[in-house]
Amino acid sequence: MISFSELRREWFSNPRGDILAGVVVALALIPEAIGFSIIAGVDPKVGLYASFSIAVIIALVGGRPGMISAATAAVAVLVVPLVKDHGIGYLFAATILMGMLQIFAGFIGFDKLVRFVSKSVMTGFVNALAVLIFMAQLPQLVGVNWLTYPMIGAALAVIYILPRFTKIVPSPLVAIILLTCAAIYWNLDVNRVGDMGALPSTLPFFALPDVPLTLKTLQIILPYSLAMAAVGLLESLLTAQIVDDLTDTPSHKPREVKGQGIANFITGFFGGMGGCAMIGQSVINVKSGGDGRLSAFVAGSFLLFLIVVLGPIVAQIPMPALVAVMIMVSIGTFSWSSIKELRTNPWHSSIVMVATVIAVVWTHDLAKGVLVGVLLSGIFFASKVSKLFGVDTSLSADGSTRTYHFTGQIFFASVESFLDAFDFREVVEKVVIDVRDAHFWDISAVAALDKAVIKLRREGTEVEVLGLNEASSTLIDRFGVSDKPDAPTTLTAH
Repeated sequence: MISFSELRREWFSNPRGDILAGVVVALALIPEAIGFSIIAGVDPKVGLYASFSIAVIIALVGGRPGMISAATAAVAVLVVPLVKDHGIGYLFAATILMGMLQIFAGFIGFDKLVRFVSKSVMTGFVNALAVLIFMAQLPQLVGVNWLTYPMIGAALAVIYILPRFTKIVPSPLVAIILLTCAAIYWNLDVNRVGDMGALPSTLPFFALPDVPLTLKTLQIILPYSLAMAAVGLLESLLTAQIVDDLTDTPSHKPREVKGQGIANFITGFFGGMGGCAMIGQSVINVKSGGDGRLSAFVAGSFLLFLIVVLGPIVAQIPMPALVAVMIMVSIGTFSWSSIKELRTNPWHSSIVMVATVIAVVWTHDLAKGVLVGVLLSGIFFASKVSKLFGVDTSLSADGSTRTYHFTGQIFFASVESFLDAFDFREVVEKVVIDVRDAHFWDISAVAALDKAVIKLRREGTEVEVLGLNEASSTLIDRFGVSDKPDAPTTLTAH
């Protein structure tokens, strides 16, 4: 049960900072939400409504205060075929099912998967995202009026210089206001927010998706919903971990998973597309002084106010100002120390980091990049642990007993070495397998022990296994066969 003091701390411990940061985030969300709508092949209002709904709801039910969630490119790219082949109604239905799947994932402990993401993968994820954020600005930097470049420079100067004198107002907000005033006053010929797409003028409303409630509909949307749910949760959990590190505060990951599900479930009924946490916007929020739930709530609420009430003014915001903010985010997100650490970190850690970056940038899919990194980390870890294995053998004075003393970790990657240690052709009366300094980790290790024991017994050799620790003994008792009264005498029976 959440106490009143905790609610007060999460919501009102930093009201001025959260409100101002929320305003900055809301302004930065507009072009991104429109861009993600274009990617998905839907009207700009779908992304804008989604960003409003998800940001507000996650502020209420999420587990990571200060983190911004909205419509994202990672989810948008997944639904392109769905919208193209079946229409927007199926997108809303898929978003609702996505939310239901995420809520279910919250109850089965999906958040625990993030513990398998190593520091190298996390660093690669952050660096790749920084690169993607910068690359997303390239359409606004190529083939545009020359005035774009000095305006970006001016905005960056304000963003980086103003905090040296005052931090009362977030410097990105000041930069956006100053450049907007300049663009309107001098009627500068630069791209504006309104050039990206028409802003909606009405509030979102509750409506059931216009799809038939049939098994066929479920068959159509289920694969998309599963992919959206998995990608959304993965990005949200990784972003939450990054915000944890930025703010030196913990977050409630299981609650965040369920919160993402609730937000997407409700958003589908209000004409919005699926979304998840946004590291870029979250960094903007934190850098602008926001660290509570109020910042996300203000971001979503003010976004709706901007597009519905102040739409004509918002449409005049010059894109160079928002591009400058995102460049700042890109620079601030990138882990510059990781470049220097390439020379000092273990080579396999550097490979994992670089591979994660390349995979993400190459595929423009954060989930695929993280998967590549996790798989490489697993391979390197297994290879490293498999080498923590040794064996010493000794023969008794009378030549009747051979003792194999194993040390280290016995699992799927080291079972071959375990079996190679035995001389099955040696003629002895008894073989002692001493594993007091070893540990059996999985059924592959158990199967290897069974194989060794059965082969030795088949040759008429007495076999004794000594020193099993409690965990290994439990595993062997459950899955092993060589220690059972009706143990097979041949390997084929095993």
